[in-house]
Amino acid sequence: MNAIDLKGRVAIVTGGARGIGYATAERLLKSGAAVALWDIDGARLAEASAALFALGKVSTYIVELTEEASVNKATQATLEAHGKIDILINNAGITGGNGKLWELDTASWRRVVEVNLIGPFLACKAVVPELLNNGWGRIVNVASIAGKEGNPNASHYSASKAGVIGLTKSLGKELASSGILVNCVTPAAAKTELFDQMSQEHIDFMLSKIPMGRFLQLDEVAAMIAWLSSEDCGFSTGAVFDISGGRAVY
Repeated sequence: MNAIDLKGRVAIVTGGARGIGYATAERLLKSGAAVALWDIDGARLAEASAALFALGKVSTYIVELTEEASVNKATQATLEAHGKIDILINNAGITGGNGKLWELDTASWRRVVEVNLIGPFLACKAVVPELLNNGWGRIVNVASIAGKEGNPNASHYSASKAGVIGLTKSLGKELASSGILVNCVTPAAAKTELFDQMSQEHIDFMLSKIPMGRFLQLDEVAAMIAWLSSEDCGFSTGAVFDISGGRAVY
C-alpha cells in the first residue's frame, strides 16, 4: 500500500459502516486521519468502530442524511469530538431495486434521490462553512458510472448519481479559490451489500459492461478517495475520476 499523508486531518465518511465507506475509513485511518463515521445503522456502526479502533481515532454518529436537523446535529457532534473537520466523503447511497421506470414505485424513486443526492447536498451545506473557516478542505462525492451512462432498469439510481456529478461540478467552481477542492469518483460496481438490492440479471449486465471482466475491489476505490482527500491533489476540482475498469467512454 502506498503511503498517503493525512496526518492531523479529520474526515467524515457517510455510509461508513460498510462497503466503500468502511474501506475508505480504513484507508484514511491508515494514512493518519481521524475519522467520523456517519451511518443510519447503529449496530453496524458499533461493529465498524470496534474493528477500526486500533487504527486511530474513530467516532460514530447515527445520522438520517435526508433530514437537515440530523445532519446539522452530527456536524456539531463531530466538531465537539475532533475540534475541526477537514475532509467530507459523501459515500452513503442506496439502489432502490431494479425495474422499468414506469414500473418503479414512486416512493422508492423519491427515496433513492433523497438519500443519494439530497443527502450529499445537506452534508455539504453543513460542513462547507467549517471548511471555509479552516481555509482548507477536501470533499469527495461517490457517484457512479451509472450517472454517466444511465443504467437500464435503474433510472432512479442513475439519475441520482448524475445529480451528484452535477453537484460536484457546481460546488467545485464555487469553492475553487477557497482552498477547498470538490471532486467525485464514478466507480463501476463493487461487490457490496448493495448487490442484495439488485436482481441477478442486473448484476450480470453490469459485469458484462466492464472490459476488465471483473468487479471493482473496495481497496482500489478507497485508495483513489484517499488521494483526492490529500494535499497531493492540489489542482483538480469539480472533476470526475473514473474507476470503472475501462467501461467509461468519457
